[in-house]
Amino acid sequence: QVQLVESGGGEVQAGGSLRLSCAASGRTFTMGWFRQAPGKEREIVAAITRAATNTHYADSVKGRFTISKNNAKNTVHLQMGNLKPEDTAIYYCASTKDYTVPSVASSAYTYWGQGTQVTVST
Repeated sequence: QVQLVESGGGEVQAGGSLRLSCAASGRTFTMGWFRQAPGKEREIVAAITRAATNTHYADSVKGRFTISKNNAKNTVHLQMGNLKPEDTAIYYCASTKDYTVPSVASSAYTYWGQGTQVTVST
């Protein structure tokens, strides 16, 4: 069983930066960051394979966000820059249960964290 715990959320002004972290217990594979804003469906933000050889970013965050992972510490991070009010959402960390290419579908991920709130103000 894999447990995921996110941290690093908070409130920041537009144009600012935040770094989200996800600490995992247990063996993780492809890791993803998703977000869900009020009244909207959960959407992929970024994903990274276990060996960090393959990444995926949503078009809306390309060039602003960077996903990285540290297998020795079993952590995955999301560095977010030039934040915009539309980035406001609950951000979730997720892991698949086997080796797979980065998937944009939430159904591909088996394990989920509890989420961390990111609020970007104007």
